[in-house]
Amino acid sequence: MATTSKLNPRTFPRPPLCEKTPRHLQVKWNGQLIADTKDAYWVLETHHPPTYYLPPSSLKVPLQTTSNSSWCEWKGRATYYSITNPTKSEEVVKNRAWSYDTPTDGFKAIKGYLSFYAGPWDCYVDGERVEPQPGDFYGGWMTSDIERSTVKGGPGTWGW
Repeated sequence: MATTSKLNPRTFPRPPLCEKTPRHLQVKWNGQLIADTKDAYWVLETHHPPTYYLPPSSLKVPLQTTSNSSWCEWKGRATYYSITNPTKSEEVVKNRAWSYDTPTDGFKAIKGYLSFYAGPWDCYVDGERVEPQPGDFYGGWMTSDIERSTVKGGPGTWGW
């Protein structure tokens, strides 16, 4: 997706918008591709960079459900997963990928789709390695086309 101006999360909608994105998304762990798709959704919410949801068919490694869950006022209850490193079977990461198995009506399109925190793996949008949204609570992916000064998650931004 070529853009001539930055995306400004301050102007993203509330409640959030869920829509298909043509962007090419990849997740790699120690150089090994663990997810790859051009058939994803992004959720755009005020003061957040996009959160991407990848179809289960894009995943190249197995998932295990964990006992962790969380609640989103917009999307409903999230299910979290553990993923085993494809190059180091003793390395298992828990609760850094999630999905909504029974999302609210406005988010039915992402039912079962997977989202990943940026880390410990590397996440890419159209070949650009992303940075995680500031803080460790939100799952947005920061790319060079995001206006960073309007992003929630870092120190002092909780009450936005």
